[in-house]
Amino acid sequence: MTTLRGTAGRLPTPAHHRPAAGASTVRPDGRPATLVRLAASKLGRELVVFATIGVVSTVAYAVLYLALRSVTGPTSANALALVVTAVGNTAANRRLTFGVRGGGSMLRDQIGGLVALVVALAITTLSVNLLGVLAPQAGRIVELAVLAVANALSTVARFVLLRAWIAADRQRAPASASTSLNPQE
Repeated sequence: MTTLRGTAGRLPTPAHHRPAAGASTVRPDGRPATLVRLAASKLGRELVVFATIGVVSTVAYAVLYLALRSVTGPTSANALALVVTAVGNTAANRRLTFGVRGGGSMLRDQIGGLVALVVALAITTLSVNLLGVLAPQAGRIVELAVLAVANALSTVARFVLLRAWIAADRQRAPASASTSLNPQE
C-alpha cells in the first residue's frame, strides 16, 4: 500500500485544516506567531498604547483645528493645532508608550517630537493646500476628513521616528542606571 507524502515526508494537510490566511504563521524558531502574540509583545504593547494616545491627540487636534479655523485659514489652524497637540502627544508617548521616565532626556525627546511634527506638518499642509486647489469650495468637514487621512499617514511616520529616537534613550538608560545603582562597580 502506498501513501501520499508531501515534500518534507509528511502527509499533506487538507486545506480545511490550515489556519486562515494571516491568522497564524510559523516563526523561524517553529513557534506560531499570531496577532495575540504580537499584541502581547513589546512592539504590540507599544502600538496599542501609541494608537490610544493617537486617538486622544486626534480628537484634541480636531477640536482645536475647528476652533482655530473659525478665526484663521486652514494652514494656520492646522499648524497651531498640530504644535499644541504634539507637545502633549510626545510627553505621553515618551512615558506611556516607550517607558521613559525622568527629565534627563526630556528636551532631547521633545526635539525628536518636533522633528516628527515637521514631517506631520509637511504632510498635512500639503494635503490641505492640495484640497484648496482641487476643491476650493470644500467645506470644513471635508477639510477635516482630508486632514484626518493625512494625520493617519503622519502617525505611521511619527511612530517610526519616535520609536527610533526615544528607543536610543531606553537602550542607554539601563547601562547608566546599573552603574549608579550598583556601588560595587
